[in-house]
Amino acid sequence: MTDVASQKPPIWFLVISIIALIWNTLGVMAYLGQTLMTDEMIAQLPKAEQDMYANLPSWYLGAFAIAVFAGTIGSLALVLKKKWAFNVLLISLVAAIIQMCYLAFVIKMTNAMTPMIILVGIALVWLSDYATKKGWLS
Repeated sequence: MTDVASQKPPIWFLVISIIALIWNTLGVMAYLGQTLMTDEMIAQLPKAEQDMYANLPSWYLGAFAIAVFAGTIGSLALVLKKKWAFNVLLISLVAAIIQMCYLAFVIKMTNAMTPMIILVGIALVWLSDYATKKGWLS
């Protein structure tokens, strides 16, 4: 009988984990791009976008940061086959939902990425749970 805790994950798991790490790293770059914009850069944007950036609450930026940094750390944990990936990815998902709800319902700024971000977050939480149950994570 094979010990469940020592199961080796299939190659597709590693591939998806690496893609997830890249995805979340792109999120970190988007966050840094937004938060490091200078006043000169913001002044070049259309007036509506200038107003949006000027009025973003600090809790929104905090949710954005938690979503992308926790997502990156959680995805790295998947690559490294660590069980705690689930908890970190769940935190990332909750923060992303808060962030996307603000974009969608308060400032009414949505695009195709809004639901995609939530769906990827849900998929990563599910994958980490599935991998733990299969014994792929330790």
